Amino acid sequence: MKKELSRRSFLRISALSGALAGISGIGFTRGKTDVEELIEKISQNVPGTGESVIGLTVPPIPQVKVGIIGLGNRGTGMTRHVHALFPDKAKITAICDIRKEKVEETFEFLKENGQEPAVYAGTEDGWKEMVERDDIDLVLVFTHWDLHVPMCVYSMQHGKNVATEVPAAYTVEDCWKLVNTAEETRKNCMMLENVCYGSEELWILNMIKQGVFGTLSYAEAAYNHNLRTRYLFSNEYWNKWRIRHHVKRDGNLYPTHGLGPVAQYMDIERGDRFEYMVAMSSLEASLSEYAKTVEPDNEFYNHTDFKHGDMNNSLIKTAKGRSILLQHDVVSPRPYTRINALAGTQGFHEGYPSRLCIEGKGHRWLNEETYQEYREKYEHPIWETMREEIEKHGGHGGMDFVEIYRLIDNLNKGLPLDMDVYDAASWCVVGPLSEISIELGSVPVKFPDFTRGKWQEKRELGILKNI
Repeated sequence: MKKELSRRSFLRISALSGALAGISGIGFTRGKTDVEELIEKISQNVPGTGESVIGLTVPPIPQVKVGIIGLGNRGTGMTRHVHALFPDKAKITAICDIRKEKVEETFEFLKENGQEPAVYAGTEDGWKEMVERDDIDLVLVFTHWDLHVPMCVYSMQHGKNVATEVPAAYTVEDCWKLVNTAEETRKNCMMLENVCYGSEELWILNMIKQGVFGTLSYAEAAYNHNLRTRYLFSNEYWNKWRIRHHVKRDGNLYPTHGLGPVAQYMDIERGDRFEYMVAMSSLEASLSEYAKTVEPDNEFYNHTDFKHGDMNNSLIKTAKGRSILLQHDVVSPRPYTRINALAGTQGFHEGYPSRLCIEGKGHRWLNEETYQEYREKYEHPIWETMREEIEKHGGHGGMDFVEIYRLIDNLNKGLPLDMDVYDAASWCVVGPLSEISIELGSVPVKFPDFTRGKWQEKRELGILKNI
């Protein structure tokens, strides 16, 4: 028999309204719901009014006309990668940022290099006016997280393909908004997960395709990166938006850098799916202690109200029985790592530094010579054929340029994009599901099926077949 909610559990669920808002059928009236019913409702499909956009294509666009929103911490560099494809493959027709100085800096760079886009600056809704233009094929979103979903939805509703920085969404409701809007409008909505284009990650993906790893069984992934000292308390992020999430939320706030490549290794939404997860966080100490050391005029000086624990561990089980350990720690004084560990019956890889162990070649990591033989033999073709361009344009070791190149090139050729809206939703929903699991005492929480059953249909990633 299902247990009724205690007052403590009821208050916990009520506190989750931000993550759950808009999900049909979830209520918070004590005595009318319980934890089991709530978890079941989270995983239920939200009715849609369109058709699946798996494999979606648009007619070839010889020169993709691009509008860019957000020219700050991330947008400036990514704009230059788009410009690198001008004029043969892409043209920047409009740029937008609330800060006039950012727009002016970017405009001057583009003008000096042969482009003169329309500019939108100084108003909160200027991006809407930009999106409504009729000379834009693709909108790129490089703003803070809160605006990703409204900007993507508005862009699709106005006939534009759209690609956004990570995470694409951070509530269950917003994940469904992206999926349903893409299906209704028949427009691409891609999350720009650059790590999926890294040399190491594509090398591993290629080895998996060639059978080097055998049957995959589990993986470990992470975003462990000390942001405390340079970023969170400073003005590197507009209005200190990132640290504000640590005040309001406890869970895996940034899952996709580590999880995206692993999802591709395991054919998630292409023959397997995330089925359920559990999450727990450590105590919070790092931000509270560091807050005592910042300048007294800092908004977060001496704050102790941070909700997010120093380390979040989330454990995911897939429909095929595989498991994934996912970590998030951006406050500890530790070296950067995404872990990137993958186990199969014939091979095992672990990142940072990259190391490989192969069945039948001893019980230690491969020596440098043998490791390099595997790197050369299984290097992904795009890193072989475009090495000079990648080295020239760079961006996180080249992955940023490869990501933009692939997005534009697929639109040029009328091919499906490498990642779709279902990838964005299933990877991003880890965030709110981890929050829900923690609030309810680290209970298992089921994933929604954003594909509505089509995940069972085996299909190959575009980055593996359309090079």
